[in-house]
Amino acid sequence: MKESFDKERLDMIVDFCKEIDKEKFIQRRTYLTGGERFENDAEHAWHMAIMALLLEDYSNEKVDIHRVVSILLIHDLVEVYAGDTFAYDEVGKLTQRQRELDAADKLFAILPEDLGHRFRSLWDEFEAWETPEARFAHTLDNFQPLMQQDLSKGKSWKECDRKLSEVLRRNERSAQGSEVLWDYARKTFIDPQIEKGNLIED
Repeated sequence: MKESFDKERLDMIVDFCKEIDKEKFIQRRTYLTGGERFENDAEHAWHMAIMALLLEDYSNEKVDIHRVVSILLIHDLVEVYAGDTFAYDEVGKLTQRQRELDAADKLFAILPEDLGHRFRSLWDEFEAWETPEARFAHTLDNFQPLMQQDLSKGKSWKECDRKLSEVLRRNERSAQGSEVLWDYARKTFIDPQIEKGNLIED
């Protein structure tokens, strides 16, 4: 069969798809339902993409949901090189920004230039917090781990003697994307774990 497409371009796209398979090996510090194991980055992204489609109406602002889903699926891809920086790892946070910038330069360069620019732009948009889509994506990025705490009975909070002040500091901007979802998370996911003794009220 005669090739009627740009094979070099397709090879680059397939190479990128192969490379991001590594996201499945990037372990987070959030337990799955029942607390049997930690989730990985790919599971986290998939879960939020579905949630975005279901929770769109709770965004503070009207959003382009296709863009939100795209941002959520892309936002952690750089961790295939930079690794996951645990939300409460203050030392790791000192180098996180530079590690992720370097990873973004390396990863998105695998793609054809137009696609690499598109994906990099979405990643940059998430990092900047400046659009309704980025703000809503950030809310979901915070909401999902809190939901997982509920599903695992606050297991990682209890294991680490996590304090309420730490959780609130981690989520201090969550309401910017959705006041409803942040209020729901506080009352449904956080407060019950305090009552159960899995999260320390300080």
